[in-house]
Amino acid sequence: MTNLEARPQENVCRAGPRGGDVELIEPRDVPLGGPRAMTVRRTLPSKQRSLVGPFCFLDHYGPNDIAVSGGMDVPPHPHAGLQTVTWLFDGQVLHRDSIGSVQTIAPGQLNLMTAGRGISHSEEGTLARFPGQRQLSGIQLWTALPDAHRHLAPTFEHVAQVPSVVLDGALVRVLLGELGGVSSPAHAYSPLVAAQLDLPAGAVVRVPVRAAFEHAVLLDLGELTVAGRPVPLGSLAYLAPGVEELVLEAGDRPARAVLIGGEPFDEQVLMWWNFVGRTHEEVVEARAQWQAAIAGADEGRRRFGAVVGYDGAPLPAPELPNVRLVPRRR
Repeated sequence: MTNLEARPQENVCRAGPRGGDVELIEPRDVPLGGPRAMTVRRTLPSKQRSLVGPFCFLDHYGPNDIAVSGGMDVPPHPHAGLQTVTWLFDGQVLHRDSIGSVQTIAPGQLNLMTAGRGISHSEEGTLARFPGQRQLSGIQLWTALPDAHRHLAPTFEHVAQVPSVVLDGALVRVLLGELGGVSSPAHAYSPLVAAQLDLPAGAVVRVPVRAAFEHAVLLDLGELTVAGRPVPLGSLAYLAPGVEELVLEAGDRPARAVLIGGEPFDEQVLMWWNFVGRTHEEVVEARAQWQAAIAGADEGRRRFGAVVGYDGAPLPAPELPNVRLVPRRR
């Protein structure tokens, strides 16, 4: 998924301070483009917090009536310096990328794209692509790649069924990392965890976690408290490092949540549009090379390639601001 904000903020991302209680991060609505656009709810990056471990981006969408919203139709667009993590609750999405991957994803499956030095991809979850599809909901996460790995050749992984475990009656599906004694086969470049938790009504679930990690819990469905604090639907509950057990309690209805976490990312990274770099110059160069790629220039194609099979033109990059990209106050 791309960031389609017309004026994307430049974000220098840092891990948050240690200690403290549950901090709630409210989402903001961001359209995916077009007059009948599907709207996503974005909690990372936010004014409160740029990172949770290496996770630097969290979009949450649905449940969307595709007949009304038009569904997801994101033309080819670039990424660099990050991994994209696609996870669905309802519906299907077709992924195509410039290294030749063509993969439909459904609930319970994971798509993980490592952009490395550069890749482009498209995503389609529309009635035209899936005529029987009526609802679409899910999340997309980005992780910032550490400096030692951010110039790797791009790769794509599909996990047809992620591992799961039952904790205190809750079904826990592990997307990335390890939780509850089970580990995802998907490749991560930083110590991290991501999981879906489905809690029965009234359940109290104690999730053992690594004290060195910071964590955040997104509520997708039902009612939930995290460490005794109610979490509104679509909001993100953040907990600083030092916690060895997360206590989650469902309300009168079943609850569905997503847990993310990781060691605080100790590198400062500059994020603008779909690029995670380190300097203003890197971002300017990446944008110029993408614009060259969509114009058919060999220089740009060597970095970002081209998506074959998507019926439409690629997305041009937004205009850069007329000032140097600099750190934004937290």
